[in-house]
Amino acid sequence: MTGTAEAREVDRALKAKHRSMWALGDYPAVARNVVAGLGPALVAACGIEDGDRVLDVAAGSGNASIPAALAGGDVVASDLTPELLHVGHREAEARGAAVSWQEADAEDLPFEDGSFDTVMSCVGVMFAPHHQAAADELVRVCRPGGTIGLLSWTPEGFVGKMFAIMKPYAPPPPPGAQPPPLWGREDHVRTLLGVRVTDVEAHRRSLRVDAFGGPEEFRAFFKSAYGPTISVYRNLADDPERTAALDAALLDLARGALQDGALDWEYLLLTARRAT
Repeated sequence: MTGTAEAREVDRALKAKHRSMWALGDYPAVARNVVAGLGPALVAACGIEDGDRVLDVAAGSGNASIPAALAGGDVVASDLTPELLHVGHREAEARGAAVSWQEADAEDLPFEDGSFDTVMSCVGVMFAPHHQAAADELVRVCRPGGTIGLLSWTPEGFVGKMFAIMKPYAPPPPPGAQPPPLWGREDHVRTLLGVRVTDVEAHRRSLRVDAFGGPEEFRAFFKSAYGPTISVYRNLADDPERTAALDAALLDLARGALQDGALDWEYLLLTARRAT
């Protein structure tokens, strides 16, 4: 087996692992009941209008795809995990939104150069392991003069802190994989996109989350519904002491962040124009 063939095999295994992780639990419930406000915020920032060709990368169950279609966009929702696309298809039909659903790897999109007026991702592409490869694809499929819109959790925000807490309990990442919350740093995204974009606008905002009755309810929900959290706990299945330590750390995080019965989750909202 050549080095290139070996690298491809490693990448296939990594993507299969990611696909399985996001199929765990009930991510559509997270999108529907916890972070529903993120999709419309991204769609508004991208300025999607009637007839715009829109690609939602790592779309999940359509948190941004469905609002984009309802705003008049001609939307393709792509994701690595077909189970999420199936749920999104049903939810789009229930809401009267016409969306095309396509299984696709964010690092190797099956679309022609310059195919879309808007290319966006809502807390999705940030989880692709190779950031530069994913960024290159975002730029490639966007037409010159088109819009790239990204909404990502920041490292300093609640979700970024949650990932930092879980990291020591998870298996070591494969070589070359980068931490998802880096997409929440403006300088990192600017470096990824480089001179291929202009008119970059970036703002840190917060999503107010009042879906949980308290810290314990937050922890229980994420242990049962959120794929990355479920995966980490499965890694600890034979280690009750470390499981208890992670339980306590997540509870402390939520307790420290809870204010007036809600949590504020910081994200970076960045838009840019593909250079002509």
